[in-house]
Amino acid sequence: MNPKVKEALEWVYCIIIAVVLALLFRYYVGTPTIVQQVSMYPTLEQNQRLWLNRWTRTTKKMPERGQIITFEAPSKKSYSESEIDNGNPVARYENEPTNIFSKFTYYVLEMGKDSYIKRTIALPGEHVEIKEGKVFINGEELEEPYLQPGIVTDVSGVGFSDFVVPENCVFAMGDNRNHSTDCRAFGCIPLERIESTVAIRFWPLDKWGEVD
Repeated sequence: MNPKVKEALEWVYCIIIAVVLALLFRYYVGTPTIVQQVSMYPTLEQNQRLWLNRWTRTTKKMPERGQIITFEAPSKKSYSESEIDNGNPVARYENEPTNIFSKFTYYVLEMGKDSYIKRTIALPGEHVEIKEGKVFINGEELEEPYLQPGIVTDVSGVGFSDFVVPENCVFAMGDNRNHSTDCRAFGCIPLERIESTVAIRFWPLDKWGEVD
């Protein structure tokens, strides 16, 4: 083989291996992201940079209450009154990729895929009630020090307000309750749809560190 061709092929192999390793690391271990919406204000602000821990997805670990997570956005984000089923308050995921290429593009490259970032509020088996502008878990008011003073938690229009979180699911909401489309509207998130937990904020530098 021509030495120049051999050298070119070696470079191609190295590039392919580097790309594959980068994709594997991004999918299974962690990845950076940019906050794009205001639903987690004041905890998170637009254009802040975060490092996401995806090892929790790899190990299928249930997040803890209070942890900020990212998850695949449900395909159905709102319901009519007749569609609300408090006995089965699980978000719907329809229009799934059907072949290997589309699954790779969607789940690994994340092309055409939307994700939400919210705070874990309730865990499997817990009874959630949203009433009087507050959140109650198993009959007890949930203390939420991360909310701005005066924030009221309610269900605008049609949504889930009195239910038990199903097994292998979590109930999550944004801290900016009046400007957050979350589980109140579309239901609880299955564990297999949770993509990561927020590890640290690394930008801006004056806010570097863990996110509470």
